[in-house]
Amino acid sequence: MSKKKKVRVELRKNREKPPRENDLTQRFQDDADATADAAGGERVRAKGDLSRHRTVLLDDAAHAVPAARATEVLPGRVLRVHGLYSFVEVDDGRVFRCTVRRVLKSLTTDERSVITTGDLVQMVPAAPGEAVIEHVHPRKGVLTRASRRREHVLVANVDQLVIVMSLVQPDLKPHLIDRYIAAGRKGELAPILCLNKADLTDPVELQPMVGAYSQMGIPTLLTSATTGLGIAKLRELLRGRATVFSGQSGVGKSSLLNAVQPGLALRVKSVSEETQKGRHTTTAAELIRLESGGWVVDTPGVRQLQLWDTRPEEVEGLFDEFRPLVPLCGFPDCTHTHEQRCAVKDAVARKLISERRYFSYLGLFNGMAEEE
Repeated sequence: MSKKKKVRVELRKNREKPPRENDLTQRFQDDADATADAAGGERVRAKGDLSRHRTVLLDDAAHAVPAARATEVLPGRVLRVHGLYSFVEVDDGRVFRCTVRRVLKSLTTDERSVITTGDLVQMVPAAPGEAVIEHVHPRKGVLTRASRRREHVLVANVDQLVIVMSLVQPDLKPHLIDRYIAAGRKGELAPILCLNKADLTDPVELQPMVGAYSQMGIPTLLTSATTGLGIAKLRELLRGRATVFSGQSGVGKSSLLNAVQPGLALRVKSVSEETQKGRHTTTAAELIRLESGGWVVDTPGVRQLQLWDTRPEEVEGLFDEFRPLVPLCGFPDCTHTHEQRCAVKDAVARKLISERRYFSYLGLFNGMAEEE
């Protein structure tokens, strides 16, 4: 076993600078005798401005165990997070209701929450059925987004992303598909496109879209939880893998999972007739074990998906069809937006790259540029 390394990590400040009276300096200048009455031990800077650090162990400083508590702990996987509690399953099938050790919540991080569904953790039992999470292992395979200037990790440690889009009720949003594919590429997830409610439209009209994404190497399915169309193929793609289902509210994520594994009985709701938008049914991401092998995560509906921690010049790398053409552009820093001798724009003009996909790229690129 490799020796653990001690590191110093920064914690969030838990004290604010105390208020100070206005014009304090000016009053002292006006009344020189008052300087003799000033407190000799007054701080130059408030205590809240002092940095807070702590020595921790393990290889990942962002999710480390305090040196004083590095003891034998139980390994487990987070099934779901509800408020202050995380529900963690260990290898023997037991599920613990867990709190998070204070030092983990105090670490300086851009994440909305230090624990998310799918995390691999270590915990110390505190009472029958209860424990305290002491350590979060480094994540891989994440689906994340920007939310109120912070990182919202929807799920961690999964292999593939099933992008569920309804063809009607609510209407299909192709640009949202491309954003999900980009988010999957960034999080090292293999994307699968699931066009649901195919029984409510003519499938012949969808063949160009199915063919375009299939040529990119993205499995694309026409599905219907009502008729069973595509369910067998979807079940096979999920076998033995850890998968996250994501998409707008009302597209049928929970209905598809109920069809894949009868007996799940996940709650479903109809789409609002007034707004044609889905109603939030799934309120928290939950890890579910499949009888056929593997795991799935049913996530709450997402109406907007903004990439997290992505610079404008990185967006081109999230579009697979752009990569072979980027070295052929006339300028090494080509943004593929306005430059002359741009190989990507030429490919769009020659219909070698979908114009719709190019507009999705422009939307992402401009959005990242505006944030910067």
